[in-house]
Amino acid sequence: MKSKYVQSCMRFSAIAILLSIFLFQCTPTQKAVDLKSGDINNMVNSHEFVFVTDRVTPLRGRTRNLTSTYDVTVKKDSLVSYLPFFGRAYQAPMNSIEGGIQFTSTNFSYEVNARKNNGWDVIIKPKDYWDVQQFSFSIFDNGSATLNVTSTYKDPISFSGHVEKIKE
Repeated sequence: MKSKYVQSCMRFSAIAILLSIFLFQCTPTQKAVDLKSGDINNMVNSHEFVFVTDRVTPLRGRTRNLTSTYDVTVKKDSLVSYLPFFGRAYQAPMNSIEGGIQFTSTNFSYEVNARKNNGWDVIIKPKDYWDVQQFSFSIFDNGSATLNVTSTYKDPISFSGHVEKIKE
């Protein structure tokens, strides 16, 4: 009788620990950004912003804090991605220098949906880059943001960070 009780308690504890780790990893970073909600709204609706990431969560493995600068620059006429990749790739690149999620696209769709809780969901689908199917941004009114990348030949991966104005 006691062994079933102990097993039940251990199972409950393990589930509680895993759930708390998952919820902690899914929260957006709270990096201080010197932008107002109106500025962020203008950037999102004008298709002009930079997503700077400081944390990555691969499908397999643990969340990693990034020590180098990685970003995605979104402009009306171009999408420039300079992101790392951790996980399983089902097809290796022909050129070993082409690691990560690094590309420039000039042909892509851009869709914005305002959320009820003062944020925006931005879906970008490159049409001229074969490996990335979709970038799904969740941008919050305080400037923090998350990015989920869906690839054709790689595991899905998520990034946390913030948005900034494009530096001229």
